[in-house]
Amino acid sequence: MAVGYGTLYGDLAGGLSVLGDVYKTQVYALAEYINRDAEVIPVNTITKPPSAELRPDQKDSDSLPDYDILDKVLFEYIENRKGPREIIEMGYDEKLVRRILRLVNINEFKRHQTAPVLRVSHKAFGMGRRMPIVGKYLS
Repeated sequence: MAVGYGTLYGDLAGGLSVLGDVYKTQVYALAEYINRDAEVIPVNTITKPPSAELRPDQKDSDSLPDYDILDKVLFEYIENRKGPREIIEMGYDEKLVRRILRLVNINEFKRHQTAPVLRVSHKAFGMGRRMPIVGKYLS
């Protein structure tokens, strides 16, 4: 949801977004927790590379940074409210940070049209974090 990696009226549609406020790395941790005693979630759905499956052999990593890095940059920007310079000063690649933050900002229009999100973080999208759809506010 943060970077707009979803299809309006497709996988972003619905009455309630249960995982909309959960980072991808947290989704994997939740799946492993659910499977701690027995296989409830098929292991293949956890271990296979994430994909939007819009074309053959497509993987999320073809167009998005590794989720371990992506989630950390998103956390600093969204929840810790750090700007690009602050995140870059933390040691992250400048080009990567600017790309990730751009994805967050240009996809606000999608978040305005998605289902309400169950809030589990300190700074969830929705009423907790609304930005102008056409704002050019990121330096």
